[in-house]
Amino acid sequence: MTAHSAIRHGLGYRAALAGAIALAVAGCSIPSKLSHPAIRDDVPLAGLDATMRAGWPDAEWWRQYNDPQLDTLIATAMKGSPDLAQARSRVDSALQSTRATAAQAGLSVSGSGQFERQRLSETGLIPPKFLGFTWYNQADLGVQAQYDFDLWGKKRAAIEAATDQAHAAEAQHSAAALTIQNMVADTYFGWLADEARIDIARQAVRTQEQLTHLAELRVRQGVDLPDTAQSARAQLAAAREMLVTLEGSAKVRLAALASLLGVAPAELPPLQPRALPDIDSGLPDDVGVDLIARRPDIAASRWQVESALRQTDVARAEFFPDISISAMAGLSSIDMDKFFSSGSRVFGLTPAVHLPIFTGGLLKANYGVSKAQLDAAVAQYNSTVLTAARDVSTQSLTAQQLAGRRHEQQAEVDANERLLASAKARARQGVRDIRESLGAEAQLLQQRDNAINLHAQALSTDLALIKALGGGYRAESPKQASTPSSPSDSTSNFAGDASHERH
Repeated sequence: MTAHSAIRHGLGYRAALAGAIALAVAGCSIPSKLSHPAIRDDVPLAGLDATMRAGWPDAEWWRQYNDPQLDTLIATAMKGSPDLAQARSRVDSALQSTRATAAQAGLSVSGSGQFERQRLSETGLIPPKFLGFTWYNQADLGVQAQYDFDLWGKKRAAIEAATDQAHAAEAQHSAAALTIQNMVADTYFGWLADEARIDIARQAVRTQEQLTHLAELRVRQGVDLPDTAQSARAQLAAAREMLVTLEGSAKVRLAALASLLGVAPAELPPLQPRALPDIDSGLPDDVGVDLIARRPDIAASRWQVESALRQTDVARAEFFPDISISAMAGLSSIDMDKFFSSGSRVFGLTPAVHLPIFTGGLLKANYGVSKAQLDAAVAQYNSTVLTAARDVSTQSLTAQQLAGRRHEQQAEVDANERLLASAKARARQGVRDIRESLGAEAQLLQQRDNAINLHAQALSTDLALIKALGGGYRAESPKQASTPSSPSDSTSNFAGDASHERH
């Protein structure tokens, strides 16, 4: 072949290749690149008339209650909770998936070496008598390299999608940690309330026992009808039933605490009853603006949207041809004495183009699936934002209602304390018998029990409000979260700023 004909042959080959690429591209009807979907960037909290708290909850928000027992319980839960361990495993899995995806991109280099000794068949295609030998050696040693040209961004989009999934797993880990911390605190405060109510219930039983004893004496003396004693016995039975109920509830809460901590009930840290802590509820003054970046579940949903958008880029890139080049260099010889000689060298260079000519239907279907998944991720994100708004509004309004009820309940307690003091004064003066003061004492104990119950409800609502506000979580910006890493503690704030678009 002359030089001129070789040039013409090369030009013809490139023209044919360009035509094939153009044919493939034209026949696939490539969809346009999707822009970032519209998502909510505000939280509808208008109309709330709530008191303001000084800033958002801290990362270790439970320390505001000044309870060393609670601090110990939460620290133990963060080490041994099976639910948190499961969340950590999801983070680790997502991180490994990111590394595996990144490892598939760019240049790959591998080496190989083999030695083979083989006997030729005497009845084969080439009998050994024509070659002059029956046994021979085959030695090969080489290096292979391959590079995929990511001209359409498919590999890059796949890496970004996997990275976004890792960010989402990190945010979900923080959400799981917050849930466990909140449940531990709620269960512990419920146990404290049960213990306080048990003490009141025991006093109520003793008071009802005295009233029952007096009623029975008066019936035996013919002063009162037998129904009076029966009524007193019924009230005593009700008081004892309440005591048994509260004691059982306290035991159930301890079992629940052990389960949350991942230990046996006997392995729980020693707990002593103490007064319920005071509550300083309210909303941050910037709650409507900053809530999106404060909720780990919102951050996780936002990263799911980002990942789904990158997956649509991957599906779109499938419409374009894949271009790669591979090279090989090494030594190959059947004569071991000449294995390292220059004549045993082998080289190879292989450009490759893969054209999606007859897969247009499948590619369109895959792209449609990725778009549907993106729409689902956006819908889930918007739903999560609305759920967060509902949580904050509900808990804030409930806290306000309970604050009003506790105020009125305290007024009832104060009034009953004054009634009891008056009844005892009359009993000391001999104006009335002791039944009046015992009845006033029973009524006061009932009001104190109601006050503790309302206090426990207010604490539970305060915990729910802290959880609704994100519990000290703060999303990082995408630039800060560009490289995922394993969480170092239970409140890892690894997520992207949900109010900031990466584009």
